[in-house]
This record gives sequence, C-alpha cells and structure tokens, in this order.
Amino acid sequence: MAPMDTRTLSAATGSRVSALGLGCMGMSALYGPADRGESIATIHAALDAGVDLLDTGDFYGSGHNELLIGEALRERGRDGVHLSVKFGAVRDADGAFLANDGRPESVKNFLAYSLVRLGVDHIDTYRLARLDPSVPIEETVGAIAEEVKAGRVRHLGLSEVGADTIRRAHAVHPISDLQIEYSLISRGVEAEILPTTRELGIGVTAYGVLSRGLISGHWQRSTALAAGDFRGMSPRFQGDNLDHNLALVEALRAVAEAKGVSVAQIAIAWVLGRGDDIVPLVGARRRDRLQEALGALDVTLSSDDLAAIERAVPAGAAAGERYAAAQMAHLDSEK
Repeated sequence: MAPMDTRTLSAATGSRVSALGLGCMGMSALYGPADRGESIATIHAALDAGVDLLDTGDFYGSGHNELLIGEALRERGRDGVHLSVKFGAVRDADGAFLANDGRPESVKNFLAYSLVRLGVDHIDTYRLARLDPSVPIEETVGAIAEEVKAGRVRHLGLSEVGADTIRRAHAVHPISDLQIEYSLISRGVEAEILPTTRELGIGVTAYGVLSRGLISGHWQRSTALAAGDFRGMSPRFQGDNLDHNLALVEALRAVAEAKGVSVAQIAIAWVLGRGDDIVPLVGARRRDRLQEALGALDVTLSSDDLAAIERAVPAGAAAGERYAAAQMAHLDSEK
C-alpha cells in the first residue's frame, strides 16, 4: 500500500485508519446496478492508494457486499485492511427492511455469517446499524464486547445514535467511532453529538459526505434513476427540493472553480477539515470517482475559502430531510 496520512479514531482504543475510507454500499445496493469487475478494481485501487478502511454492512445486497469485499481481499490479502461492518437490519427476500435487531444472540449470529462471507477470522470495527428500540444499548454493546474478548472483533463502533446513547454505550465498553452522516448539507451532528464524541475521545466516520451524489457536482436535474435507486425516494432529490439543492451546488461550484478544484473535492475537503477525529467515507463505485475523491486530500482550505463555502452553502440551507419520514423515525441521532 502507498503511504497515506492516517487519523486516530479513538483516544481510548488507539485505532488508526487512513484519512479517507471507502464506503462500499453502492457496489451492491440502493444506487442501481453496479459493475462487479469495476467494483473490485475500485477496491484494489483504493488499497493501492493507501486507503485501508473499507466500510460495509451485512445487509448491503443481503450479503452481496461482504462477498464482494471478500473476493477482492482474496486477491490482495487481508493484512493491513481495516474492515468496518454494520449489522442488525432485518430484510426479506424482496429487499424490504423489516426491523432492527440488536439482541445479544443476534449479534453473535450476524457476526458468524459476516466472518464467513468476508473470509476473515476477525472484523476490525463492528457496529449496530440502527438502534433497536426494544433492546437496551447496554445489552447490544455487552454482546459485542464479548466478541472483542474472544478475538473475533477488534473495536466496537456505533452508528446513527444520539448523545445519550453514546454515553450509555461507552460506559459499557470503549467506543472507537460513531458512524453518522455529515456533509455540508447534513450538519445536525454539530449541535450535541460531535461535542459528546470529542468529550469522550470517540472518533467519527462520516458517510454521505457528498450526500449520495447530490453535492458531487455531477448530479443534474435530468439524471435518470434506475428502478429501486434510494434517491428516487429521498426527499432531497424530489421536485422543488432538488432544484433548491442543485442551486446550492452551483454556488459551491463557483467557489471550487475559483480554487481550481472540483465540487466533490471541495465538499470532501470541508469534511476533512472539520477535525482530525473525522474520517470521511467516500462511496466511489468507479476508479475515476475514487481518483477524484483522493484529490481532496491535497486541498487546503483557508479561512477565506471556508467563509466563501459558508456563504454558498449555509448551515441548514438544504431542502428536504436526509431520509423519508419512515426512515427518519428509526434514527436515534435525530431524536
């Protein structure tokens, strides 16, 4: 692997990863068809560039994504790769999400299958994807902590939970990082959640840094969506909301062009610049998009740049929630 800057996710666990991570979900689910060969080539290209953090979920493509990553790692080897896995989403054969399951016995069951699909003997960071309201977080975390003791998990993470849940979980076992959406147009984390993680020495792996392509600079009003694409139901991609949000992107484009970088690069660089305890996850499905994202590592934002970005995309400026109402109801981080 090539040298790359690293960041310490957790003061408590000492977990270090590359300054950018690769979110692999889109290679298997929610964004329409993806090319298997190109997906694997993109994973390999990320590893070659020094990206050592690969993020997935056992429910991405109902196991497909873990199998894909396992195939990619068989060709390159697992050494030096930090695997971050979410679990707990219960789906049916049609792909519908039915529930969130954080029961201790389910933790052990989900983990056993993930280890087989990935073809590894341990997972570096393991986390519940969404809080199970019927199971105290202490019980779920306690079950993962047992797997840490057994050597099948290295670090314990959280996903999309609020400040109170973070404190309760951390009291049971040190938390490495919180995975949560954070971007120029999704800044809710800044009010209570980010101060809490920093107080406790917990890092953040930020997903949705380009808001599912919306603020990448590549999205257009006329962009066609494949059947089943998540964005076809996302409020920010609908009607007047989309027009409003694309106007924000054009304002950001003017700032990016003045600096000689792409819209995606300035958006990723903004997240990178929010703190050394934050690691953006880029959801590149192709090598060219990965290469563009990697360019953000070379972008330094001055105080004037940051002021210009803030004028272009003020906090709270986005139109529409980040998920549909039914999905927002499952987010402990939004309560």
